[in-house]
Amino acid sequence: MPGSQPGFELREDEVEITAIRAQGAGGQNVNKVSNAVHLRFDVRASSLPEDIKARLLQFKDQRISADGVVVIKAQQYRSLERNSLAAMERLRELIATAAFIPRTRRATKPTRNSQRRRVDSKTQRGRIKALRGRVGDS
Repeated sequence: MPGSQPGFELREDEVEITAIRAQGAGGQNVNKVSNAVHLRFDVRASSLPEDIKARLLQFKDQRISADGVVVIKAQQYRSLERNSLAAMERLRELIATAAFIPRTRRATKPTRNSQRRRVDSKTQRGRIKALRGRVGDS
């Protein structure tokens, strides 16, 4: 059904989350604690519907590798749990974008009255511009 959002089920066991060290400035704990996460999701091996998989693999997104693996790095928060949730949410948004099918646009003709109004406004504008010429020496 065009213009709808088909439902999809993202299974947790298909997503691989790895803890890594976050980049950037830190404090005394920065070299000891792994706060950032790498989320890996294999699109081809997933249980998503085939049409969503196909649209997802056609995306020109730098997070999707050539072999169909989505890699998302989350390091916005200071806790591992919140970064994991943020990465999962970003994956859901990416899949929801692929699942959305925009409605097809049907071409329509302009009404005869709107065509007449358009031409009338153009001729009126032409008259105004014609009056902008030089003033004659008579």
